[in-house]
Amino acid sequence: MALTDITRQLTQLGNTGKTVLDALRPSEIPKVDAPPATQVSSAEGVGATILAEVRAMQNALRDDSELVVLYHNGFETLRVLEFYAPSPQVLVFIGIDAERNVTRVIARADAVQLTCKVMKVIAPANAVRINFITPPKPKTE
Repeated sequence: MALTDITRQLTQLGNTGKTVLDALRPSEIPKVDAPPATQVSSAEGVGATILAEVRAMQNALRDDSELVVLYHNGFETLRVLEFYAPSPQVLVFIGIDAERNVTRVIARADAVQLTCKVMKVIAPANAVRINFITPPKPKTE
């Protein structure tokens, strides 16, 4: 096989690769509105910032969409249904695992990484909303 034949075949493969990639690309990329900027003071910490961002993403949704928040710990994936912040440094996630067991994760706020995605809800199902549990305020006497 001559060098020119190899070059010609490589050029054809390169052109085919572009068409394959173009086929995988959606024709119209959905527009996502940026959530409004959240105001969290630096004293409140990382945990408050994470909760504020998730809350802002959920508040921006329409009735036919839901925010799916996933927490991966290496062994399993948890779909978060409730957030609780007992302190600025600690977050508690309550949700369900792959076997639909209720699961809690207690983690340092600065070590948390969440995957958040907006998904359309197929009728007749209702959108699931994430619950934010606020810790009780200390009583002042």
